[in-house]
Amino acid sequence: MTSLPGDPKSFYRAHIFVCTNERPENHPRGSCARKGSEKLRNYMKTRAKELGLVLEDGVRVNNAGCLERCELGPTIVIYPDAVWYRAETFADIDEILDVHVKQGGRVQRLMLKPEDGPDHSAKKK
Repeated sequence: MTSLPGDPKSFYRAHIFVCTNERPENHPRGSCARKGSEKLRNYMKTRAKELGLVLEDGVRVNNAGCLERCELGPTIVIYPDAVWYRAETFADIDEILDVHVKQGGRVQRLMLKPEDGPDHSAKKK
């Protein structure tokens, strides 16, 4: 996504969305909530505050409804970078906060690529 002349500046330097969608147990696509995403989101919010990223650095951590990638979850997307991650542990969250949010890098081992997950080509037509 490209900014256009006249677009307002992003309200947050990093706006992090953690999928907390919950589907019924045994749903074929699974759900991020059933994979522990709520605990991960709560931990990420707490750690971001402890690290001074929230107030001092313009970072916001929110929950999100379905991000359409629950098979790969728990899923996280960080805007305005539009980088998607799969995080399963608190250590994964720490690494994302340190490498991506603080340092501006990427955690390659946790990144999701557009070709990962369900095929949405039919929706694009």
